[in-house]
Amino acid sequence: MSVLVYTESENGAFKKTAFEVASYAKAVAEMMGTTLTAVAINASDVTALSNYGVDKVLQVSNDTLNDFSGAAYAKAIAAAAKAENTEVVVLSQSADAKYLAPLLAVALEAGYASNVVALPESTAPFKVKRTAFTNKAFSLTEINTAVKIVGLGKNAFGLKETSGAATAETFDVSFDDADFGVKVQSVDRATDKVSIADAEIVVSAGRGMKGPENWGMIEDLAETLGAATACSKPVSDLGWRPHGEHVGQTGKPVASNLYIAIGISGAIQHLAGINASKVKVVINNDPEAPFFKAADYGIVGDAFEVVPELNDKLKTFMAENA
Repeated sequence: MSVLVYTESENGAFKKTAFEVASYAKAVAEMMGTTLTAVAINASDVTALSNYGVDKVLQVSNDTLNDFSGAAYAKAIAAAAKAENTEVVVLSQSADAKYLAPLLAVALEAGYASNVVALPESTAPFKVKRTAFTNKAFSLTEINTAVKIVGLGKNAFGLKETSGAATAETFDVSFDDADFGVKVQSVDRATDKVSIADAEIVVSAGRGMKGPENWGMIEDLAETLGAATACSKPVSDLGWRPHGEHVGQTGKPVASNLYIAIGISGAIQHLAGINASKVKVVINNDPEAPFFKAADYGIVGDAFEVVPELNDKLKTFMAENA
C-alpha cells in the first residue's frame, strides 16, 4: 500500500503544483505510515521530486500523451494506482486535474474530495477539510471508499522540501483509439508571462483603468512583484484584455497568496472566484466599493496616483533588500 500523487508537467518540466501536491502527499503518507509514489507523464527529469519526499517515480513516456487527454491520463494513473495497491491518490486543482478526477474516480471506484485545504483530520476514518459555498465556508468531509482521491486546493499547503532519493521505474500502459476520443487541435500559450494558475501573486484591474492604453502600469507592477496579470469580466468583455486573464466565478478561479485588485468594484461573481486568495489588497477611489468589505487591506485613492508610487516604493525596497 502506498500514497500515489500525480505530478503535472508541461513541455517535460514539472509545474510548481507538482511539488506542492508531492509535499502534501508525503505528509499524508507519513500519517499513514507508508511510502509515496509519484506518476510522471512525459517528464524529462524526475530527480527534483526527491526533494519533496517522493520515494518512487513511475515514468510514463508516450508521444501520444504530449497533449493532455483526460481518458488516457486517467487510464495511466488508474493503472499505476492498482499496481501500487494505492489507498490515497492526490491531485492538484488545475483545470486538467479537475477534468481528470471524476474519470479517475470512476476507474478506481473511489470517493473524491475537491478543494482540500489541510491535511486529513484523521485517516481512519479518512476525513479532510475542504472549502464550500465558493470559499465562504469549510466542510469536513469523510471519504469511506476503499480508494480515496484528494484534490488539493491551490497554494493551500505550500512547498515542503525534504531530503531523499527517489527510485525511478518505467511504467508502460497500453492505449487504444477509444482513449483519445477528444483530440487537441491547437494550443496557444503566453510563454512570456507568469500564468494565473501558477502565480503566488496576482495583480488584477477593472474598468477603473478607463481603457486598455493604461494597462502599462498594471504590467509594470506585476513585473516588479513577479506576479500574473488578471482582469474583471467587464474588461475582458470590452476587449481591453484577453479572456484568458478574466478571473472570477465565470472566469478563472484564483487562490493566490496575494491578490491585488485595482479599480475593481467587487461584484459578487468576482469575489466568488478570488475568495480563496489568502491576502486581498484593494485600490479604489470609491470608499463604498463592495470589494473593501472582503479586503484585508484597502487603499482609497486614485489608481493613477497610487499604483506608480506603490511600484516605485516596492522597487526601492527590493533594491535595498536584495
